[in-house]
Amino acid sequence: MINQSDIISLRLLEVSDVDDFMEWSSDDNVSKFSQERTFKSKEDAASHIAKFIVPQRWFRAICLNGKPIGYISVSPFGGSDKSKGEIKYVLSSKYWGRGIATKAVKMMAATIFIDWPQLARLEGKVGIENIRSQRVLEKAGFTKEVFFMFGLEAVESEELLMKFEEIMKFG
Repeated sequence: MINQSDIISLRLLEVSDVDDFMEWSSDDNVSKFSQERTFKSKEDAASHIAKFIVPQRWFRAICLNGKPIGYISVSPFGGSDKSKGEIKYVLSSKYWGRGIATKAVKMMAATIFIDWPQLARLEGKVGIENIRSQRVLEKAGFTKEVFFMFGLEAVESEELLMKFEEIMKFG
């Protein structure tokens, strides 16, 4: 669990965070469950951060006492439906099982609906074998909804769709 003195925060990921980024992006335990690209060189990772991460509005570093140990992001679904977003998160495996990812998901879910007013539904897709990530989303208030099975030639995957809906009540 998180120590009482530990501070979990979310902030923009910067190119200067490349060493920390490399720690989780080259972690074999993480890549086993993540569909994110892995980086072998610091230069490639720095270029990726500058070109693809910095411009993203809802991409944040998950920090423990100020040190980036993973990331969390929300991206809109394609097309004209701006009422749905997909949440993704990655955490260095040495920090798993401490409640950090759950806290980060709760923090993002608490603010994203304010920052993105037309958002009504936040979804997370989790590999069916990734029980820990399913628990993260459940503890953050997501509910299981749909089971997907992909049997493409190059990809064999089973995913569980979990949802979190902001329900606005007007009195």
